[in-house]
Amino acid sequence: MLSRPCAWLFSGRQASSQPLQPCCSGPACCRAGSTLAPKRPLFGRGAETQPAGRPRLRQLFAVVPFLAVLALVADQFGPWSRQPQDAGKSLIAEQTVPSAPEGQDVTSAPAPEPEAIQPPAPASPSEVALVPPVSPPEAAPAPAAPPQTVAPLPQAPPPQPTQPDGHRDAVVWLAVAPDGHSILSTSTDRTIKLWDIDGKRLIRTLGVHKDMARTALFLPDRARALTAGDDGEIVLRQLSDGAVLHVFSSGQNGGVNKLAISPDGKRAVSGHDTGRVIVWDIEKGSVLHVMPGHDWSISGVAVSPDGTRAISGSIEGTLKLWDIGTGKQLRSWHGHERGPYGVVFMADGRHLITGSGDYTIKLWNLDTGREVRRLEGHSGTVYALALSADGKRLLSGSLDGTARLWDMDAGNEIALFDSRSGPVYAVAFAADGRVLTGGYDRTIRDWPAAGGDAVALFPGAPE
Repeated sequence: MLSRPCAWLFSGRQASSQPLQPCCSGPACCRAGSTLAPKRPLFGRGAETQPAGRPRLRQLFAVVPFLAVLALVADQFGPWSRQPQDAGKSLIAEQTVPSAPEGQDVTSAPAPEPEAIQPPAPASPSEVALVPPVSPPEAAPAPAAPPQTVAPLPQAPPPQPTQPDGHRDAVVWLAVAPDGHSILSTSTDRTIKLWDIDGKRLIRTLGVHKDMARTALFLPDRARALTAGDDGEIVLRQLSDGAVLHVFSSGQNGGVNKLAISPDGKRAVSGHDTGRVIVWDIEKGSVLHVMPGHDWSISGVAVSPDGTRAISGSIEGTLKLWDIGTGKQLRSWHGHERGPYGVVFMADGRHLITGSGDYTIKLWNLDTGREVRRLEGHSGTVYALALSADGKRLLSGSLDGTARLWDMDAGNEIALFDSRSGPVYAVAFAADGRVLTGGYDRTIRDWPAAGGDAVALFPGAPE
């Protein structure tokens, strides 16, 4: 009996690479690298005796498996297994001429060489004309540009007027003479200048401090002025020519941040960067009291209308009320979150107004030390305050670049003055009620009391 061929013979491409597996049935076995090994020869003398019947048919059946195997092997390794691009060449090369009948001479025509194979003739013009020309695709139209709105550049501010004898740096203090005809100004350029309001001219540079000039005040006699600066000196000067009459030196008590005088002009109170407050006797040229009550630099001082009390404020917000005659502290309280830079007494002497680094303006009752009213509107430190002669209007200057006019009875803002040129460090009322300001831009300006545009009363020096 025949053994069935191994399965690897019928596995296509794997037949040449997979190891032989055991035969599916029968006693025959397969080994790797060998051919089918039947137990008995299929052909020749050693073959089994064929059973009676149809010997040729049996032989045919025995050959069929081998033919199938040969067909598979031929499929894998024969010319039909070549790549498609080589198939056409192989078929052409293997074509043979048909055989002629016996007894006839045949002259074979040589197979055409590959170069002799002519390409197909090109189509005639009429045939080409039948094919419609292909137009290239039309390019998409470019999208239209959207409409645009272009913002213009802001107009440059007009150049500020200058004058050769003006201040060369920021104006930090203004004081109007009792007669209303002249102004004293101080600056970080260290100078003190005396101006004629009516003639709109500089009368003279009254003097120069060794460091920044902070304060300049007219004495009631209209003949003298008292100036102070960071050099720690308080200088008594003659207005007519600027002659120095006396120098009050603070010594180790530090620079003079603020200065105030009594209404009679006999005493002065100075606040220093060491936190000390000093009372001076101007007539005698002596020191009355040195009061070390503050732990921080002094930011503002003022003297009551009757000349008996003084107020001082330090940069951390503490306010102290002093007896000028004895040098004793009468009251102390924390009035602001930051220093009160502007400090003025009301005409009754019982109320005090302070402007601060916390952007607020407060009205205080000095008998109780309580806040009576608060004015809000500034967006920067309130650096300077001035009270009108009748006590009904308050003028404030701020580092936010504005000055504001307030109604003290109603507690509301009356007018706004916008410098548009930097912080406002100094404010004052002219004799007719007009508003005067000085600030960062070196210029002293004159504003209508009801608001509006300012006039550069005394411009700064050219830069």
